[in-house]
Amino acid sequence: MFPFPLLPSCETHDNRTVVTARGARTPRHFPGTSCLLPSRAAATAVSLSRPGREEPSEPAAARGRLPLFFLPRAGHRPRAYACGSGGIWFSSTPAAPHHLLLRARSSRAKGGYDNRGPPSPASHAACRFPVSAATTARFSAFRSSSPSAAPVPLPTYSSLSLTHTISLRPLLDGTTLTPYAHLYMVPFSTEWEQNSADYEPTLPVSEMSNPITRDIDRAPTTSIVKMLQACDAQMFQEKSGAAYERLLSEQVVKTLMEVAERVRLTLKDPQDSLVILSGCGTSGRLAFFITSRFNRELRRLNHSAVCSYIIAGGDRALLSSQEAPEDDPILGVLSLKKVSEGKKRVLFIGISCGLSAPFVAGQLDFCLHNPDVYTPVLVGFNPAHKARSEPISGCSLTFHSVVTRMQELAKTQKAFLINPALGPEAISGSSRMKGGSATKILLEVVFSAAYAANFSRTPITYNGIQQHMRSYENTMDNTYSHTEGIAALMEAAGHSLQCGRQVCYLGWGFLGLLGLIDASECKPTFGADYEDIRGFVSGGYKELGNNEGDLSLMGHEFSISHDDFLHRVLPCLTDNDTVLLLYSHSDDVGEVANLARRVREKTSNMHAVYHQTDGDIAAQQDEINKLCSSTINFIWPQETSASMSLQHMWELSTKLLLNAVSTGAHILKGKVYQNYMIDLQVTNSKLYRRAARLLQKLSGHLESQCEEALLKAIYQVDKLTEIIITCNLKTHTHAARKSKKVVPLALVCLLTGCSIKEAESHLEEQPIIREAVEACLLEQNSSSGSL
Repeated sequence: MFPFPLLPSCETHDNRTVVTARGARTPRHFPGTSCLLPSRAAATAVSLSRPGREEPSEPAAARGRLPLFFLPRAGHRPRAYACGSGGIWFSSTPAAPHHLLLRARSSRAKGGYDNRGPPSPASHAACRFPVSAATTARFSAFRSSSPSAAPVPLPTYSSLSLTHTISLRPLLDGTTLTPYAHLYMVPFSTEWEQNSADYEPTLPVSEMSNPITRDIDRAPTTSIVKMLQACDAQMFQEKSGAAYERLLSEQVVKTLMEVAERVRLTLKDPQDSLVILSGCGTSGRLAFFITSRFNRELRRLNHSAVCSYIIAGGDRALLSSQEAPEDDPILGVLSLKKVSEGKKRVLFIGISCGLSAPFVAGQLDFCLHNPDVYTPVLVGFNPAHKARSEPISGCSLTFHSVVTRMQELAKTQKAFLINPALGPEAISGSSRMKGGSATKILLEVVFSAAYAANFSRTPITYNGIQQHMRSYENTMDNTYSHTEGIAALMEAAGHSLQCGRQVCYLGWGFLGLLGLIDASECKPTFGADYEDIRGFVSGGYKELGNNEGDLSLMGHEFSISHDDFLHRVLPCLTDNDTVLLLYSHSDDVGEVANLARRVREKTSNMHAVYHQTDGDIAAQQDEINKLCSSTINFIWPQETSASMSLQHMWELSTKLLLNAVSTGAHILKGKVYQNYMIDLQVTNSKLYRRAARLLQKLSGHLESQCEEALLKAIYQVDKLTEIIITCNLKTHTHAARKSKKVVPLALVCLLTGCSIKEAESHLEEQPIIREAVEACLLEQNSSSGSL
């Protein structure tokens, strides 16, 4: 018997207890008991300590909200667990040397204790901890060589993904257990899906808050990384009686096969056929990125390019936020007509993570009205019934009506809808994260399958598509196995932003382009200045290869080459700035080393992210390691599948890492409240509505009061005039572009009743929103008490 209800399945073989995943979907029973076993849950860290001692390694997130459990040493016979409905209950059971027995540590355990009170080292009173019955398992173990030493990762189990049969005995073998150890949990909750009718029912999945990250704004960097890992892992959860299609669902895979076949047919007829990828913001940037990579691969084979991209706002939107064009469906149609002019067959792939962008809706509607030329494909990450139903300004259609028509045509393969649910974003509504990653995965799988079918005569098969998708899951696991390294980068970047300094990505090739994309997304997401996080790529616009060419005359924000960095940024660098090198062994590592030497003369705060295949070591890598404060070295197996897949893995890994670093850095700077991007720019209708919903959720005030506070913050007034009240939404979003900290100001005013100027004063003194609100309330309470 193995009393461990926190992992998917437990069995005994050859007197060893093993844990198996095996795709368990439903609760199981412990052998020999009547105790239900939750099919999936997650343990993210184990560290050892003496009883009665506060562990210095214990994260603030665990202290604040995560349940803590004790691991009694082998040979003790404390109470273990039975699992009942909605939680784990503790009961008497024998202990074995290789059994991990958990016991709740204090009243921090979520769900509380029963009437007998909390357990202590001397008593084993029952307690209850609610655990979701459908969560994904990830297990990281830490041990301490001495009671006073900080925990260090166990060599074999530092990032244990439960996709294989695993013996837990090595966790105890060779380890001197002090009387008690503790385990803290980051649950891989599917509360948003299992209770879809009750959990934030008015919101689409892409706008929901993720239960995993509710207190991410108060977590230390290592816990932030683990929370982000947990959220990213939700992308690959399989459908199991769930309400929504998932990334690996049968219907999604079959649709990818059909779209890949359409791309293959386009490759056969490059003269008259074209594939167009279109999107707004992150979706548009990834449309450009995927188009550029695929066309370069085709040109390498002397084949004509067959892909084009459209991004709302034009090429300047690749590097700078251009939110307003997202609201213009007519502009979307005009852009599509221009790019597809003269083509007889067009496969149009519109990307809108939230199924909400009017720009893309207009394009899809145009395709539906011209079926002789256009075959529309929609990529997004909400269920169809959650598509935006708000009327689009200037026309009669809604995104929901477009999706409904596409669903009908999909039955005869005249249109295609790819919309798996990924779970809520780690930062609510920040679709640059999971939404962007899944967009990259889905479209690269499609293009890679079409490429292999056309040039290598490899059939497009269900298993081939699914296997390729799974390889991205392995990439995610490999990336997050470097949790400590990512956390260190996050800490450095956060310190730079807190000091009012900057973070610079210096990249090569497509990894450098991902640096540009990540940096460009920080301004609209976090209300950041463009100088806070900047990307530079070797070769500049020649490497970028965008349609409109060199944009550097448009301003410093559009200076993206390494030469621009050397002339404009390097002379002003200090040790409070963070520089991150992004490259692989296939890049010119000698050039990397030369640039690293020049940067090192100005700052010691330089770090490197380096990708290599197993056995390939660049000659100058040791020198770069010595120049940098830290290096994360990703080692990948030699390529065995499609010719482009290894590069895809490097790119996804780099994207996940950069998203984590920039998100964590802004969390440390105070740009996130709970798990909401509180300082977002309210520059289009989607963001305006999101801001109003956010204020209502966080303040508890009526919708009308929240919108009033939002307008006061936009126009910097304490009383709205009749002119402001009668203005349309477009006027409000235009005015918001000139204002800063719009949503934080509105929230502080709503929660405290203070004026705009008083709210500004509090935010200047304390940029972390939670602490600014608490300071306001404390000040008010003190004033009330003195009266």
